[in-house]
Amino acid sequence: MAFISSPPLQFQLTTLTITTPLLHTKSLRRLPRAFRFRVFSQSMTEERQIRKFSPFLEREFLLGDGVLASDEWKAVPDIWRSSAERYGDRVALVDPYHDPPSNMTYKQLEQEILDFSEGLRAIGVKPDEKLALFADNSCRWLIADQGIMAIGAINVVRGSRSSVEELLQIYIHSESVALAVDNPELFGRIAETFCSRAAIRFVVLLWGEKSCLPSEVMDRVPVFNYKEIIDLGRECRSVFLDSHYARKNYIYEAISSNDIATLVYTSGTTGNPKGVMLTHQNLLHQIKNLWDIVPAEPGDRFLSMLPSWHAYERASEYFIFTHGIEQVYTTVPNLKEDLRRYQPQYLISVPLVYETLYSGIQKQISTSSTVRKLVALTFIRISLAYMELKRIYEGKFLQKSQKQYSYIASIFDWLWAKIIAAILWPVHMLGKKLVYSKIHSAIGISKAGVSGGGSLPSHVDRFFEAIDIKVQNGYGLTECSPVTAARRPTCNVLGSVGHPIRHTEIKIVDSETDELLPPGSKGIVKVKGPHVMKGYYKNELATKKVLDEDGWLNTGDIGWIAPHHSVGRSRHCGGVIVLEGRAKDTIVLSTGENVEPTELEEAAMRSTLIQQIVVIGQDQRRLGAIIVPNKEEVLAAAKRLSILNANTSELSKEKITGLLHEEIRTWTEGFSFQIGPILVVDEPFTIDSGLMTPTMKIRRDRVAALYQEQIAHLYN
Repeated sequence: MAFISSPPLQFQLTTLTITTPLLHTKSLRRLPRAFRFRVFSQSMTEERQIRKFSPFLEREFLLGDGVLASDEWKAVPDIWRSSAERYGDRVALVDPYHDPPSNMTYKQLEQEILDFSEGLRAIGVKPDEKLALFADNSCRWLIADQGIMAIGAINVVRGSRSSVEELLQIYIHSESVALAVDNPELFGRIAETFCSRAAIRFVVLLWGEKSCLPSEVMDRVPVFNYKEIIDLGRECRSVFLDSHYARKNYIYEAISSNDIATLVYTSGTTGNPKGVMLTHQNLLHQIKNLWDIVPAEPGDRFLSMLPSWHAYERASEYFIFTHGIEQVYTTVPNLKEDLRRYQPQYLISVPLVYETLYSGIQKQISTSSTVRKLVALTFIRISLAYMELKRIYEGKFLQKSQKQYSYIASIFDWLWAKIIAAILWPVHMLGKKLVYSKIHSAIGISKAGVSGGGSLPSHVDRFFEAIDIKVQNGYGLTECSPVTAARRPTCNVLGSVGHPIRHTEIKIVDSETDELLPPGSKGIVKVKGPHVMKGYYKNELATKKVLDEDGWLNTGDIGWIAPHHSVGRSRHCGGVIVLEGRAKDTIVLSTGENVEPTELEEAAMRSTLIQQIVVIGQDQRRLGAIIVPNKEEVLAAAKRLSILNANTSELSKEKITGLLHEEIRTWTEGFSFQIGPILVVDEPFTIDSGLMTPTMKIRRDRVAALYQEQIAHLYN
């Protein structure tokens, strides 16, 4: 709905127009030269413009002008007014690794967002226009993201590590009009391609100075640094607040919950990116319903290291900032030290981070003295057994079968588990005091680690449970904003991704007939709820393929829902979701047999000799694998087995392959399908090489395409 304070006058805004009518001369001097004449010209006009606003965030500025504001959140930026009122002087965020380092309270953060948004209005950004935000994890990313949303514009997000062509494709496909980039280095890398092949109204540097850019770049497109936008916005806000005349020059329109807030281009392991349209309502659903999973309290500290533009990190950040927490931005190289230094209550991350922590702890144990190693491993084995028994008597032992134990059998099962657990409990507590406490002091995570964005290996899950660090696994998709299900602190059923979050429906259907399947039956996971996307931008065909008329989203994931049991070891597991891979990842052998590669890969990854693995075999008679070996561990194993002399530091590919074959056989011997031929590659799969997504999942299709010839030779 639009709110008009006096009759509108028709007016056409030029592409590079500064829209505030009362901008001071000193502000003009700070602007790029190309803007100054347009600013002066616009300041002499009386044309009225549409001013879209975040109804709760800007309510105090508008109440006196006959504009209807709101007492509840209608748009994502509305959360900052509530948080500033409740937690004003609390530290909201700490960003120690950028120049300058940043430390902001909730009140300062709200003001910075308002200043940035007004600065964008001043340089001519209009409601519903799209701005590309290509930057990495930082406090200024958050401010830019929320500043863009607060004026009713739409941000198009991606990280700086994407290729130039991918960024250009996203920019052009999304019909973005301008760029906000991380730093001069990123813009310098993409400037030539973008300036020659795309229309760019202006560029905003979030970090760094314009002086770092070549003069020829500055001549081709107007460039603002972060401080210029903030200073301009602050002055324009001051004029706007103090002048009734200035406020009369707008037609006011509140942002609707159904308006698109952002376009997030998917970074899946297969296929080309598609622009997911997420509305303010989609994201507000996450903000309002994640507390059941993460019961954050004011003052809790979170460590942030995932790409802020990724839906998982993004929704988590929005949510936690509504509860008065302190967020510390870190980086992959600094993660270990920052866990020790900041001792966070929570870590929200992807499975690879927990796998890395697990491997680091295991390595530290294995390099200890023989006595220390024996003591630590003994305690861990006993704690693993204790926790499994505890799950049984608490009714949180996951089972797929619908068959239910009799009441008498359940009583005996419970009694047996309770007695043995009681015997092991003192040893577990002693291990906690002597061994696990040292791990806790090194990594913090005193309340919970939340894992999402991929499959959490079961051995990692069980290990953290054994050493008394709670890890809650969750499930979601960018198309669902993204969280759909997660394990609760009070119902942390290992092996599952927990119950659906509130106001979310999940069903399992047959992949061929689309018929509803009963609990315990494996099929395609479908999701419905207020967090499901509006669709794919400019791609109606792709939208119809995954989103039906009733609002059910086909996730493409394979899974099942745990049956409800009234008694027995699974009595509290009913309704939890269990995932078993992606339908697209399924390998169909030439024998017609279907194989889910994820479980095999997780089992193989338990070997210290394997750094990365991709199981292959589509249309072949047997499975194979592409493996990146852990070279240090392979050399150490070769020396232990006397395959290599103690003074030699090189091992032939044939011997490496032989060692890896033995490891694969050892760790996957219980599986129905065994891995046959192995291709050993030297270069790890990385984000920079394009073989991993920004959330560190291996892109199977790209790995297979890269090694296509070697794979063909492998099977000949």
